[in-house]
Amino acid sequence: MSELLNRRLALLGERANLSLLEQCLHGIERECLRVTDEGRLAQTPHPEELGSALTNEQITTDYSESLLEFITPALADPADTLASLDKIHRFAYSKLGNEYLWSPSMPCPLPAEEDIPIAYYGTSNIGQLKYVYRKGLALRYGKTMQCIAGIHYNFSLPEQLWPLLKQAEGFVGSDRDYQSSAYIALIRNFRRYSWLLMYLFGASPALDAGFLRGRSHQLEQLDAETLYLPYATSLRMSDLGYQSQAQAGLTPCYNDLNSYTDSLRKAVATPYAPYVEVGTHKDGEWVQLNTNILQIENEYYSNIRPKRVTYTGERPIQALMARGIQYVEVRCLDINPFLPLGIDVQEARFLDAFLLYCALNDSPLFENNECGNATSNFLAVVKEGRRPGLQLQRRGQPVEMKEWAAELLEQIAPLAALLDQSHGSDVHSKALDAQLAKVKDSSLTPSAQVLAAMSEHKESFSQFSLRQSQVHAEYFRGQPLAKEEQTAFEEAARKSLEQQTELEQNEVGDFDVFVGAYQASILAISN
Repeated sequence: MSELLNRRLALLGERANLSLLEQCLHGIERECLRVTDEGRLAQTPHPEELGSALTNEQITTDYSESLLEFITPALADPADTLASLDKIHRFAYSKLGNEYLWSPSMPCPLPAEEDIPIAYYGTSNIGQLKYVYRKGLALRYGKTMQCIAGIHYNFSLPEQLWPLLKQAEGFVGSDRDYQSSAYIALIRNFRRYSWLLMYLFGASPALDAGFLRGRSHQLEQLDAETLYLPYATSLRMSDLGYQSQAQAGLTPCYNDLNSYTDSLRKAVATPYAPYVEVGTHKDGEWVQLNTNILQIENEYYSNIRPKRVTYTGERPIQALMARGIQYVEVRCLDINPFLPLGIDVQEARFLDAFLLYCALNDSPLFENNECGNATSNFLAVVKEGRRPGLQLQRRGQPVEMKEWAAELLEQIAPLAALLDQSHGSDVHSKALDAQLAKVKDSSLTPSAQVLAAMSEHKESFSQFSLRQSQVHAEYFRGQPLAKEEQTAFEEAARKSLEQQTELEQNEVGDFDVFVGAYQASILAISN
């Protein structure tokens, strides 16, 4: 263990500081497709009973009108975060009629590309901006890619932790600068080690054959309707998922916050020839917000993002530059199709220990081809993570994945122990033991279990997924919300519809001018 990590562990283990770790915050965003009782994409509009997708804080849509997104508040105990997510699911199921929430990350059999409905947010300028942005995504990456669902895990360390570490380490600069540089250091370590999460939690080794729309691929045929890779952990996170020539040259440097925001700002302001050729309008209609590498910064696809809560009308980059990094958003987690919520508290407890390790361990700047190695390690594990003897690159040397995984878990153990000490429990250490068992026996991983279940039931990917969706629907519908909770959700939905109407009625100014101002806001800070 590094000297720095030892010092930080000792400092946080002191009685006066131990309670700090109980104040980490956890939020979860879970995406899921609405499907028919036959396991086809629901073509119905976003159910009005769930409120306005524009203004309801807990239930919205992601890319497609059929892709729901459930958002929890940020809470100190991940068990409470999951309880909140559970209630959102129960409420949604009370309003879904005969539709289901699709259980895995990879989509159900999809209709023709043009029949996948883009999420609609009404006629206000901000609603139209969200809609045109999604039209741009369809144009750039196709709609099929946008139907992949995932889980985003938002995590922050307590604000009081940073001045404590800063003082102990004699950092010269403001508290805010120290906090941002510490989060960027966490992100660098996450890039180094996130392949481990793909092995432990990847749950998409197979997909519906129609998903590839006849494109060439290296997948194998499992049955007439299913493609897979025998040792894959997460095809969702492989190069089958999001691919973008435009983004290929865009590798934000995680050496400091400035270099990160600079690279994104440039991408949002730099034209990309193929998009310029298409233009922003076709037959007088908007088809994309601009012709730049990225329409907005959120279009940049990465498996972890530095974040800061934004004010109304403020852009993510502006918030980061003005007030520094507040939390990280982990974006590479597959939905586990065996779990009703797609994630459980054991996974969350392990993620906390893993992220704390990334935050407190040494995190040197990326040098030479280390960034590239991190990417290729990640891709090797998503495609072949369960292959016996799989080798990764560590500091320029080959190392067996399982050997490195076991070493990493051993290094994370003291962090799990520290979290347990602060919470007066052993739940984090137990969560770590469960991961060690998966390293020793790959048949315990979710990806292996998906393939085993399909084989046992002689099911295609879609049949397996629909069966799991039905099991989960029964689970949620069998335990409806308490009356007052149901009423509170219904009230929030009703209020969100009123807010949207109010926005639309009080809208000032023309949409074209609004888009111009939105684009200018990023150019203003890039000079």
